[in-house]
Amino acid sequence: MTIREIRLFGDPVLTTVADGVTVFDRRLRTTVADMLDTMDDAGGVGLAANQIGLTKRVFVFDTTGTQNGLRGHIVNPVWEPVGEDRQFGPEGCLSIPELSADTERYETVRVHGRNVDGAPISLVASGLLSRCIQHETDHLDGVLFLKRLDDDRRRDAMAAIRSSDWFNV
Repeated sequence: MTIREIRLFGDPVLTTVADGVTVFDRRLRTTVADMLDTMDDAGGVGLAANQIGLTKRVFVFDTTGTQNGLRGHIVNPVWEPVGEDRQFGPEGCLSIPELSADTERYETVRVHGRNVDGAPISLVASGLLSRCIQHETDHLDGVLFLKRLDDDRRRDAMAAIRSSDWFNV
């Protein structure tokens, strides 16, 4: 397939709310395949459509490097927490290179959505996949993980972004 350009922090598409997918066709299948290739090429575990400039509610993920990991995609995802347990740990973003910050997320979530053919899918995820679902769905809502940081971590992250080579090009 095709490796797409990943949009970087500062691109307005990253703060745009994505539109729900209503057409499940060859174009959508191609987009998902391209997104998986792009994520793999960049070494990520998740990628939302707006990170490649498309405002469609779809993301891909690959946590196969973890115990019980999965690889796939979710179209029109909606998640809810399962319980109140939280995880706090490092989180990064392909749209914000070279930055990682400890971020709080729910430990376990239940997500519903569709696959590329429009069939309903549902799963319960914990750990890294749970973090990925929350992070990528935030992207589709126009929210970067920086907004999930406390004030001090956000201030430090913004300072790192402003001093980075990729941001000052």
